[in-house]
Parts: sequence; C-alpha cells; structure tokens
Amino acid sequence: MSAVDPPQETGRRRRRGERAAQPVAAKPPSQPVLPFPPLELVSKDELESIHQTALAVLEEIGIDFLHDGARAILKEAGAEVDPGSKRVRFDPALVEAQIGLAPREFTLHARNPARHLRIGGRHVAFGSVGSAPNACDRAGGRRPGTIADYRNFLRLGQTFEQVHFWGGYPVEPVDVHPSVRHLDALFDMLTLSDKPIHAYSLGRERNLDAIEMIRIARGLDEATLEREPSLFTVINSSSPLRLDTPMLEGILQMARRNQVVVLTPFTLAGAMAPVTLAGALAEQHAEALAGLALAQIVRPGSPFIYGGFTSNVDMKSGAPAFGTPEYMKTAIVGGQLARRLALPYRSSNANAANTLDAQAAYESVFSLWGAIMGGVNFLMHGAGWMEGGLHASFEKMALDADLLAMVANFLEPMRIDEAELALDAIREVGPGGHFFGAAHTQSRYRTAFFAPMISDWRNHETWREAGSPAAADAAERIVAERLESYAPPPFEPERREALEAFVARRKEEGGAPTDY
Repeated sequence: MSAVDPPQETGRRRRRGERAAQPVAAKPPSQPVLPFPPLELVSKDELESIHQTALAVLEEIGIDFLHDGARAILKEAGAEVDPGSKRVRFDPALVEAQIGLAPREFTLHARNPARHLRIGGRHVAFGSVGSAPNACDRAGGRRPGTIADYRNFLRLGQTFEQVHFWGGYPVEPVDVHPSVRHLDALFDMLTLSDKPIHAYSLGRERNLDAIEMIRIARGLDEATLEREPSLFTVINSSSPLRLDTPMLEGILQMARRNQVVVLTPFTLAGAMAPVTLAGALAEQHAEALAGLALAQIVRPGSPFIYGGFTSNVDMKSGAPAFGTPEYMKTAIVGGQLARRLALPYRSSNANAANTLDAQAAYESVFSLWGAIMGGVNFLMHGAGWMEGGLHASFEKMALDADLLAMVANFLEPMRIDEAELALDAIREVGPGGHFFGAAHTQSRYRTAFFAPMISDWRNHETWREAGSPAAADAAERIVAERLESYAPPPFEPERREALEAFVARRKEEGGAPTDY
C-alpha cells in the first residue's frame, strides 16, 4: 500500500476477507466516436433566433470586461468601450468575423503520446471531476480536500481507461498554501498520471507556470509547444454578462501560446440568467461569443471550445439542479449552438445528490444522455462529481467509470455482416436449444457486448456469497483494489529532474500572488 494515502484501505480489505488486488495497467484510451448525427432539438430558424438575440445582447447591452488590457485589445479591434465603465459592446460584424477562425478539430496532446486526444467532430473525450472543495469516501466521510486525497484521486483516475483527461484538480488540496499549490498540484498531475491536463486561470503567473511545466514534461521547445496544444483552461464568465480579471488573463495567456480555451458560462435559469430556457441559452451564447471574440483577436486560429452549463435552480432555495429535463434540453441545444459556430462542444456529467444513491445515478445518466445526444466532444466532470460540485467522491468515480464505459460501448457501431448475423450458429443450435456452448458464442465470450467495467459490478457469485451488496459496497471495493494496485506511469528521468528544478525555483521565488 505504499502508493496509497492513507494506508487504512489494507485493513478494511483484510477485514472483508478479500483477495489481494491484481496490478491494474493504465491502458491507452480507446476514444469514443459518435456513430450517429447529434440530435437537433430546435429548428434552424429557432437556433438562428438564439444567435441573433445573443448578438443583440452584445451590441445593445454589452459585457463587462474587468481587465484593462483586454478592453484595450478589444477597443483596438473595433469594439465600443464605455469610457465611464468597464462595459464593452460589439458590433455584430466584429463578432461574426471571428466565427470560423478557431479549428473545428484539433489534437490535445498528453505527456504520453498514446493518450493524445482528438477534440471536435464526432470525437468524444471524458474528463474527471474537477474543482471540488471537499473529498468524500465511506471511510472518512465528507471533508475538506487535502494533498493526500488529491493524489489518491489522481492514482484512481489513472487506472480508469474511461477517464481520458483531467478536468482540473479532482479535489482542491487546501492544506497546500495557495501561492504554491498550483506547482505541487501540477507536478503531481504530471508525474502520477500521463493524461492531458488542465490549468486554472487564477492569475498570469499560474497560467505561465502551467504552460512551462507541460513544456518541460513533454520535452518540447517553445515553437513545438505552440504547434501542439498540450494544456487547456476553463474560463467561466461571471454570469450575467461579466468576465473577471483572472478569467480574462487566462484567455490572453493561453490564446497567445495557442493553448486551449474552454469558455463556459454558468447560466442558471432564474438565478444568473432568464428563467426561460431560450433566454438562458441566449445569454450563454452571448457570453461565449464575447470570449471567442477576444481569443481570436488575440491569436486567430487558437483552439477554442464552446462550453454549455445552463440548467435550472430550485426556486425556493436557489440551489442548482442537474440531470433535469431542463438540463438535458439545454445540453442538446448547446451542442447545436457550438456547431453553429463550427466549434467543439463541452458539456458535463453533473448531479446534485449528496450521497451515492439513486438520485446520484439517475441524474448522472440523464446528464450524460443529454450531453451525448447533443454531440458533446469534451465531457467535463465525467467521473466523481457530487453535490453540485461541492465534493468529489471516490466511490462515485468508480460508479461513473462504469457509466462512461457503458456509454462508450453504446457508441461502438453495430456490425451487420455474415458472421454477426450468425446463421450458422442458429443452424447449430436449432429449435429448443441454447447458445451458451455454441462455437459462435464461445469465440466471442468476454470479448464483445460487455463494457470494460461491468464485470467489476455484476458478479453473481459474489452476490450470492455477500448477500446482495449495495452499489456503495462494490464501489468501495473497486476503489480499494485499484488504489492498492496502482503503479505510476513511466517518466523520463531527465524531464522529471527538470520539472523538479522548475518547481523548486518557482517556490523559492514565492510562487504566485494570492490577491486575485
């Protein structure tokens, strides 16, 4: 258990009388591809009315840009900057001129070339939970995130091939000082895993440090890094109609270096956006267009992902709701809006459940279904998100990995050919027989029909022995076994040494400011 913090998992497994876990190899991802066109929930005319309403918002009302440099760039490009405020208004022609510059598809590069991801088109990539302030498991309960929990989430997620990239820190390691937290967290992400990574936009220094760390980890020169996007950041507008200084700094620094910007308004209908879904989507679209315009003015052709995160709220409490019919509808229309702009689309696997129960499962399934039918390319919070993002759950990561595996299996094209039609097998068995022992069945046993995780959950012999264990019991077992069997991915010694030296130097310099 040397790879696991804390070590009490061994004792729990021993008390349950379970066998030792076998090593889990971190396999390269098999990236899903949508085999069908995304669903179009609204007509082309209705979609265009949302787009035109968003352009009217940008022209008549405008967006507050709380960054002097960003406003100067937009003013030089022809936007109207109110001298008495931080408001920026856009002529529709200026916005339309930026549409089509960002790539429809691009490759997001990982430290391990086998884990590069294709983003856009009909390609689908699943990310981990990100940015939760609290961690939770059955043994320790709900608690503020620590560096030990953070590292264990990295180890666990590394073992799931269904998790293709890191959507931020799975849990915030609040026991590490904010000035150097990003240095430790990114170092761990780059050494305990080899999947594509995320950088938080919390000030210029953090963006620049992250860009340099991925450059070192991949062993690239500056020019190659700019040709090969290797880092993404999520930019959340402060809805309604505002982009703050750290977020705008993130757009500026990432776009300048040709790294990936994922612009995601957080438009909750009735709270930070109109209560009607059409109005909330129009506001989402306006905020996304404002971010797109800035990114493409800074560097035309820089990679940009259109993010949708529109949902409804409980109007009695104001609490966000996820996995609802409203969330599913906006996830689908969000995909249409992204395609209207010829951009890859980001959505999320979200739920508002406080514990691993039926609500957590069905809200996640509905969120996933809305995202997939909407043509999602970049799925954030795919594994481990709970409580509306307030905590990351180890057991939920295991449950979600199974859901993602089933989604990936569903997306595999159905083969219709002579072998699959199985006429010889039907002849062999004939009336009244069974197909368990047929050659056709035996040749495909455990190689088809089953998502990679399903056998972890649906073992009927275990069911009889254990007396119908709950989903949480199975999830806890899977987490313990995978953490115990985790092995770090290979890392070239000279690159690791260079990364260690960079982190040490930046810590000595004081890290990043904390007054953002």
